[in-house]
Amino acid sequence: MCEKNSLRSMYKSIRKELKSEQKDNVITKTLLENFDFSSWFVYLSFGSETGTAKLIEELKNRGKEICVPLVKGKEMFSVPLTDKLKKGAFGILEPEEGENTLCEVSVVPMLAFGEEGYRLGYGGGFYDRYFAEHPDVFRLGIAYEGQFCREKFFEKFDEPLDALVTEEKVRCFSARARSLKCGS
Repeated sequence: MCEKNSLRSMYKSIRKELKSEQKDNVITKTLLENFDFSSWFVYLSFGSETGTAKLIEELKNRGKEICVPLVKGKEMFSVPLTDKLKKGAFGILEPEEGENTLCEVSVVPMLAFGEEGYRLGYGGGFYDRYFAEHPDVFRLGIAYEGQFCREKFFEKFDEPLDALVTEEKVRCFSARARSLKCGS
């Protein structure tokens, strides 16, 4: 088991070097070709995170329901996307308010990912707690292929992804992902 804070620092730098609008566009295209849900809980990307602006635009064009994170204290809620956004926790844009809305799929950010479907986040545990409370939500990670980490970094409270899309391929980790013919 590696020290998570060291890995976070290392992969934050790696991700910054990998950041590419072209890769983001490939990830969005691949994601939309492989997954079709009617309601989407999508993070609003910032910094070097895999971009979600194009994904959100495409989902809107397809008439999908779109929710985004709203953080209050130690809790994260899925609320409908509105035009009125403010800087919230950690300087991330979020709606001013909204009703907690359960979506079919959650698109998840990360610093790194492992072979078993676990993700290395920023350390706040927001997504792990959210998924523990909402186990039926399909967990779909997006990242750059260079964010793959061979080290074992997950702990007992970490919640694994169902699938992950990079600019190179789709990985299916769960039986429910494989039942969707994930990556085929």
